[in-house]
Amino acid sequence: MANPTPEQALEQARSAAALAKQAAELAEKYAEQAAHAAGAATGVDPTVFRLAIFVLAVFVGYYVVWSVTPALHTPLMSVTNAISSVIVVGALLAVGVQAAPAMGDGPLWAKVFGFIALVLASVNIFGGFLVTERMLAMYKKKG
Repeated sequence: MANPTPEQALEQARSAAALAKQAAELAEKYAEQAAHAAGAATGVDPTVFRLAIFVLAVFVGYYVVWSVTPALHTPLMSVTNAISSVIVVGALLAVGVQAAPAMGDGPLWAKVFGFIALVLASVNIFGGFLVTERMLAMYKKKG
């Protein structure tokens, strides 16, 4: 298979971006429908429903993290760093929306939240590497 020309690569990237935008819009639409359906079934406002899910996720995350044995810490940190790297990619896309002409100029709040996500995920990645390095140093022979 021959390498595509820069124009072909640009066109492929634009079509992939358009497909990703359509998929994101459909996912948002389905999430809204699911939230409204759950609210209609239970008589609860969708915002309260989402807030309840977030609070439950915080409690589950807290208990999962604090019950981890030290032997599992390093593998879990590497998974956390991998998840944060995906968040960094998404945050960079949110911050640099105007760089892609096909997507248009996004709202300011998306850029602000994207920047905040970028900073927090970066801190998480670098902090994870520092903690992992310190943890591995505990097992090195002194000498």
